[in-house]
Amino acid sequence: MTTLVLLLEEPSAKALLEGVLPRMLPRDVSVLYLHFEGKQDLEKNIVGKLRAWRTPDTQFVILRDQDAGDCQNVKARLLAKVTESKRTALVRVACRELEAWVVGDLAAVAKAFERPEVSKQATKEKFRDPDALGNPAQELRALVPEYQKVDGARRVGRLLDPSRNASRSFKAFCDGLKKLFPDPTGER
Repeated sequence: MTTLVLLLEEPSAKALLEGVLPRMLPRDVSVLYLHFEGKQDLEKNIVGKLRAWRTPDTQFVILRDQDAGDCQNVKARLLAKVTESKRTALVRVACRELEAWVVGDLAAVAKAFERPEVSKQATKEKFRDPDALGNPAQELRALVPEYQKVDGARRVGRLLDPSRNASRSFKAFCDGLKKLFPDPTGER
């Protein structure tokens, strides 16, 4: 059995991915989520975690928010840590922040929070490219005032549909996983 180890910036990323990954990965992939207490904690621990890992047939994915940083610089810094560990890992950056991935599927948000009017917002220009939003979390709270990071990510994650998600960084994450875990049988 192959193991997928995800090194995540925060608990909300774990909550979101626990909902969506079982529908994206082959059945024989075991998933382990390692979440940290923010980007600095994640970056500080990458080299040590990767070097210390001893389980064979393991794939690593590192996910971090872009925040105010330059996306390419953030990714380059993470890749340098992977190189330092002498391992390989898929590195993905959520453009601006994880909430852009949630905003990328407003139909899932509408269903998760029983607010059908929210799905209509997806046709508005600003929501067509959620990665370009300056503050996706703020936009999300404007649409769903009761949205809280971990609970909201958990509720929406179960309903996220990668095929309709408008976030380019979420699509890049999904494409990366498909390359790591090609499923020739079509059984996911």
